[in-house]
Amino acid sequence: MRQVVDPSLGVPENLGEFRGVLDAYATGRFDEMLGTDALAARSIIPPGTAAERDFSTIAPDIPRYDASKCTACMECVNLCPDTAILAKVVPEDALEGAILARPEGDRAALQGHANRHPKYYRKPGPQGLAPGVFNLYVDPTKCKGCAECVDVCGERGALAMESKGPGVVERSRAEFAFFRSLPDTPEAYLTKAPADAMLDTRAHLYVGGAGSCMGCGEGSAIRMMLAQAGREYGRENIGVLGATGCNSVFSSTYPYNPFLTSWSNSLFENVATFAMGVRLRWDQAGWADKRLWAIGGDGAMNDIGFQALSRLLASGMDVKVLVLDTQVYSNTGGQASTATYPGQNAKMSSHGKTGHGKSEARKELGLICMAHPGVYVAQTITSNLNHFYRAVQGANEFRGPAVVIAYAACMPEHGIADDAAARQAKLAADCRVFPLFIHDPRKGERFSERLSLQGNVAQDKDYFVHPKTGEKFDFIHWARTEGRFSKQFDAQGNPSDELKRAGEGRLAYWHQLQELAGIR
Repeated sequence: MRQVVDPSLGVPENLGEFRGVLDAYATGRFDEMLGTDALAARSIIPPGTAAERDFSTIAPDIPRYDASKCTACMECVNLCPDTAILAKVVPEDALEGAILARPEGDRAALQGHANRHPKYYRKPGPQGLAPGVFNLYVDPTKCKGCAECVDVCGERGALAMESKGPGVVERSRAEFAFFRSLPDTPEAYLTKAPADAMLDTRAHLYVGGAGSCMGCGEGSAIRMMLAQAGREYGRENIGVLGATGCNSVFSSTYPYNPFLTSWSNSLFENVATFAMGVRLRWDQAGWADKRLWAIGGDGAMNDIGFQALSRLLASGMDVKVLVLDTQVYSNTGGQASTATYPGQNAKMSSHGKTGHGKSEARKELGLICMAHPGVYVAQTITSNLNHFYRAVQGANEFRGPAVVIAYAACMPEHGIADDAAARQAKLAADCRVFPLFIHDPRKGERFSERLSLQGNVAQDKDYFVHPKTGEKFDFIHWARTEGRFSKQFDAQGNPSDELKRAGEGRLAYWHQLQELAGIR
């Protein structure tokens, strides 16, 4: 079956025989409508089929955009885990023509999405560049109502949740269909800002429609990794291999696949080994310049699958690894792993009368990977867009094994709200719970030359201290905000001895990174 993809929309245009499968699932009649077929027999799901999935009925609210308050920062577009918010910069004359072609009653609402921000709206330059208008729209079929976009926007207030009253979803569908009809962002309007990657259609390699939880931190990391790779290398030059875990389950819930790249699942602990085989075959075929990414959680990479990862790193092969660090086996309901923090309440490390959460120390995958010769290693968070995109770009450019460890908030297992993924990741970095760093072997012979702690607040201090309140941002400050540590505080809010020891361990790890980076 030949797969035809409309490059302007990034969604399947002609699915051939698979169209009947999607129709059967959409109507809930797959048991009676479907028989066996060659694709199911080979466990094949065509690319981008999740674009057909409709989540418009699962949440009572949907974000509403106010262009007059928008700064065109693109944070909401980048951090939405479900590709439910997209933006384009359109030449003013083209936009006005498209709006005038709509019924008169629709024009005011569409004009309300137009933002003439100075970053794009400028007088014609030497090449006759027309003023660009920033347009942002919400796709009601992909939005799960997590409201992370509203949290990210914050006091700017350009996004707010509104109830799905009569006609709201229908209006959003019509508005998003108009957005899809607009031309792609011309190259001339794309700035060098990393956040602007999502303005480029080439970056849209994760179409949404995945079965992830509301606000999932993993979804944002995968989208952003693919955005950088897609913009630089193109969808035909990227392969993704998924280890068994949340990432592979929510992106391959038959018949829905959100990836527009070549993509395959592997077993839990051997995705790194699988990647070595694919890399060898690609190199034999003359495809040495294609980028290959292996994706897995901390269980698949830091815990049970670490031996396979270590072998990959020692091989020197040009494979990139994205570790989605949730600090638990999220796919098995929050089972503890060697990435789990001490004191955390998790399955098999429950907080009770005799045991007070996990007692083992967290294994620092970043340090271990840096101990392998010639390996690029980065630890990053999605809410720091510049650091995340710089980390992924460096990994793609590095000729050899590269590991990017991304903080991935898991709402049910961390005990946080659906809108909190970006906020909690930033807090984890600020509190030395999950320090940011990039280790690039190309920078020199010494660790102090290769390791950069840029992106962390107060790099030369033990902790960041709030200048107004005097509050110390440490492990305990962060732990207070997450339900997984709630039993470690007494009725007066005092932390347990276990939590204090865990905090001492995080500070010792930060000291170690400072020493390696030549700061301490």
